[in-house]
Amino acid sequence: MAAAGALVAAALGWFAGLIQVPGLESPLTAQSQIGGVPAAQLSAAKASLAAIPVKGRAPKTGYTRNEFGQAWADTDHNGCDTRNDILARDLRSPVFKAGTRDCVVLSGRLEDPYTGASIAFQRGERSADVQIDHIVPLSDAWQKGAQQWTAQKRLSFANDPANLRAVDGPANQQKSDGDLATWLPANRSFRCEYAVNVVDVKAAYGLWMTQAEHDKAAELLGACRAE
Repeated sequence: MAAAGALVAAALGWFAGLIQVPGLESPLTAQSQIGGVPAAQLSAAKASLAAIPVKGRAPKTGYTRNEFGQAWADTDHNGCDTRNDILARDLRSPVFKAGTRDCVVLSGRLEDPYTGASIAFQRGERSADVQIDHIVPLSDAWQKGAQQWTAQKRLSFANDPANLRAVDGPANQQKSDGDLATWLPANRSFRCEYAVNVVDVKAAYGLWMTQAEHDKAAELLGACRAE
């Protein structure tokens, strides 16, 4: 009887090991789920995070989109506005409007990093299916240091390709002005790269993080796979 009981207990233990309790994934499982980045990039992001100041969120008082200048200005002076620059960079097989010197993107396909979906972009009534996301939202930046910037620095920030990505429109609307502590991409395999992007941008522009955001960034970088 004792032997039979031991076999039953072993079987139950094996079965329980197959059950994943939300939030209690093993480190290996969590690591494989959020993806990875090159080892040097990950190491640099961890060093940058350690240097990012931790402070409370400043009031949103005075914030408007206009504080960051004209939307999609041609700050690199290539003759194309920033929105079309990012569409041309991120869409597969982009088709341009004739006579615009390959500036106005008419169509293409987005492999969306936030959802993992493949989205057909078509300029016109469904243009909003693909939107350009500020990886570090302008409102979030405003509350974490950008209020003290010059108008020119805010304009540059709003149009910096390093802080911009073409993404699924509804996902971008859901994100709104969320930071790492309040919003992450539904596509878990992209979360490592996303966290590294946020840390890189905040470090480059001297923005701070709240304690909650800093803790989440550290958690995500700690779970990243070095490739």
